[in-house]
Amino acid sequence: MKGDFDALVEPYRAELHAHCYRMLGSVHDADDALQEALLGAWRGFGGFEGRSSLRSWLYRIATNACLQRIAKWPKRVLAVDHREAASLGPEIEIEPPAESVAWLEPYPDDPHASYERRESVELAFVAALQHIPASQRAALILCEVLGFAAVEVAELLETTTASVTSSLQRARASLAKRAPSVSQQATLRELGEERERKLVAAFVAAWARADVDAILALLVDDARFSMPPIPTWFAGREAIRRFMAERMFATAWRLVPTRASGQLAFACYQGPEFRLGALNVLTLRGGEIAELTAFLDPALHARLGLAPTDR
Repeated sequence: MKGDFDALVEPYRAELHAHCYRMLGSVHDADDALQEALLGAWRGFGGFEGRSSLRSWLYRIATNACLQRIAKWPKRVLAVDHREAASLGPEIEIEPPAESVAWLEPYPDDPHASYERRESVELAFVAALQHIPASQRAALILCEVLGFAAVEVAELLETTTASVTSSLQRARASLAKRAPSVSQQATLRELGEERERKLVAAFVAAWARADVDAILALLVDDARFSMPPIPTWFAGREAIRRFMAERMFATAWRLVPTRASGQLAFACYQGPEFRLGALNVLTLRGGEIAELTAFLDPALHARLGLAPTDR
């Protein structure tokens, strides 16, 4: 029976994990929720009577596992949602990591994922989801991202179709206030491969030279730079310039291009040993960088499968 169950579930494992991530905003929490869901599904597999599809049944169990976790733990946030940007005094003050805050995490990139799936794990989209009440969030993801009909979602969530429709209306209104109107996937398509390569090369080269002016030339005027789990973040070119010039380039850096959450990203290795110090995920606006989110947590780096050293 266990072998039959594993074979039947395996085609859905990746999409269920992505669903748990959208609900929870954390790779670690998604791992745990999926494990709980699959364990529950295995235990109840003998009672699965096929009245719904196996996919629907698995999504019902995974969604309930996520809802149970959401009820127990605080929502995941980015630094820009946690507090105001740092004010510029005589010296740049950097607060210690806020371990008590539940920080949003980026999602491992899947080069084989569809355009729609990459779009639905982008940082801004998932961050916006975390501000929507859990039941509304579930309805929105199941209908808008996964394509379930409202009547199917009502059955999955054990509620009425009218309730799901109402939840969708409220969730859409909340999402419209927080999520960007243009996704990173659309932005990258508009940018094109050649301009993307030039942007990546310019960013890597400027960082390696510690050329703050060259980095700033790649940013929009109102760019933002954050470093979770450090709550301090900077808004605007002048604030970013001061932080980079005064604090960030005290040591050498080497960057390796990658992807995370369907976005341009860089594994950032800090000298002199060039050990992994950050995963820097870029958010673009047109052909310029609108946001740099440097994730500093070593445990997160390990979960994302990043190499600890760059020799």
